[in-house]
Amino acid sequence: MKASNFFISTLKEAPADAEVVSHKLMMRAGMIKRLGAGIYNYMPMGLRVIRKVENIVREEMNRAGAVELLMPVVQPAELWQETGRFDKMGPELLRVKDRHDRDFIIQPTSEEVVTDIARQELRSYKQLPKNFYHIQTKFRDERRPRFGVMRGREFTMKDAYSFDRDKEAAGRSYENMYAAYCKIFDRLGLQYRAVAADTGAIGGDRSHEFQVIADTGEDAIIYCPTSDYAANIELAEAVALLASRAGATAALAKTPTPGKATCADVAELLQLPLAQTVKSLVLATDETDDKGIITKSTVWLLLVRGDHDLNEVKAGKLEGFKGGFRFATVPEIIEHFGTKPGYLGPIGLKKPVKIVADRTVANMADFVCGANEVDFHYTGVNWGRDLPEPDFVADIRNVVAGDPSPDGKGVLAIQRGIEVGHVFYLGTKYSAAMKANFLDEAGKPQPMEMGCYGIGVTRILGAAIEQNHDERGIVWPDAIAPFTVVVCPIGMDRSEEVKTAATKLYEELLALGIDVLLDDRGERPGAMFADWELIGVPHRVVLSDRGLKEGTVEYQGRRDAEATKLAVADVVGHLKGKLKP
Repeated sequence: MKASNFFISTLKEAPADAEVVSHKLMMRAGMIKRLGAGIYNYMPMGLRVIRKVENIVREEMNRAGAVELLMPVVQPAELWQETGRFDKMGPELLRVKDRHDRDFIIQPTSEEVVTDIARQELRSYKQLPKNFYHIQTKFRDERRPRFGVMRGREFTMKDAYSFDRDKEAAGRSYENMYAAYCKIFDRLGLQYRAVAADTGAIGGDRSHEFQVIADTGEDAIIYCPTSDYAANIELAEAVALLASRAGATAALAKTPTPGKATCADVAELLQLPLAQTVKSLVLATDETDDKGIITKSTVWLLLVRGDHDLNEVKAGKLEGFKGGFRFATVPEIIEHFGTKPGYLGPIGLKKPVKIVADRTVANMADFVCGANEVDFHYTGVNWGRDLPEPDFVADIRNVVAGDPSPDGKGVLAIQRGIEVGHVFYLGTKYSAAMKANFLDEAGKPQPMEMGCYGIGVTRILGAAIEQNHDERGIVWPDAIAPFTVVVCPIGMDRSEEVKTAATKLYEELLALGIDVLLDDRGERPGAMFADWELIGVPHRVVLSDRGLKEGTVEYQGRRDAEATKLAVADVVGHLKGKLKP
């Protein structure tokens, strides 16, 4: 490609609404242009990156035995009504009506559609296993789209769906996709971790996220540096920090704590470690009738150590919480505890509540908790002596750096990541709901075991930039850069020798299949170099009259601090060496 035939539109400053680094740099590099909130035009430079990502994804999916098809963006509501998701999903699901007043959705995902295909086409065990995938536009009506392509409303994803005859076969499909994903992210040239994850709204009971490592990432990745353990913070197991409960050594005392409504303030006032306090969180669960009217509410008191935080995903998996929960209202709290939030605890309740203690809290002795009276806390609290044992003991907290690893092979560390891929084992969640059955060897119908596997194609662009940038701009990995090499002739419009040498080098690289761009715009060197550093082309070759008179050109990798002089005859070989896979 010659720059004069391409479209290059760079900016010195990012628009004011650009928040994160990737958003700013993609706007400045002319890769995206905002059309509306969370909706972008992908300009030619950005589209080249998308196509390279898609090609790598497509090659590895095909190599893994998946079969590509294409499912529509607009889907009939009837399919979503079969699984109940049409009503269960919130406003993120964009619902529309056609001219005949029929309901449709703009797809955020395609489980229903692909299951419909499977129930029509996969009728016998002889047709299994099968894995269908597509690369398609999605839409989620985010309440607050932000961060450019990282959290837009319209985006591109690769979705794959596997269909198997039993759990064992489904496990093999899952492992096959897991391995394919590792190959994809290796080829993309990104530093990543595959971490155990919660299955969330999709459902199922086995899940891994593929997280690109970046200091600016929204997700906390928990891992053990001395073992293979890795999980996201929603799923990471928090072991009890006390092996057993010590005996009581202090008397129970109601202690004045005027104006101290947080564990940190109470600990400071009493000159005690924060780890000796217990935090109270009050939740409620509701039972409803057929019309959705609440018929009964249960109030729960969840206890975590004062220096720990409640993990709501873990709490949602407790027996009694799986139908959903909410934080209790102030009137409910006053009714059951006799006081407003800030001084709550498990002693002296006005009405019974269900008490859940975190594993560590269940082993604490002589702890501090609210006295259910404004400006007072209890000190020297002990289970069994001062209050009954909790109704349930469970892991309900977030892990923190330094916690023991659940595998017993070290301690946990935390790093930030950006989720760009996710693999799920779904089981029969969708096939059972939609009666997607196959006939086994005995001619009996059985529901297909399913898995689903997503990669955020456009999100990868933002994640790659968050991981790979400097003060000058983007630093693309070779595999997904818009151009791999840029040839920068200085004074090409004034020097026939420079023009001839640059064109010859450009054509040689093209003949070798190298994705090269010749900057024939006649820009000043400073402006030309600034553009390509901003855009992030990994390899740059500069030709000038002075250098050619010496028989040299200058090569500089995007991460190199200085340029290297090379003989004109050696530059192609040097680039070939740099570009080896």
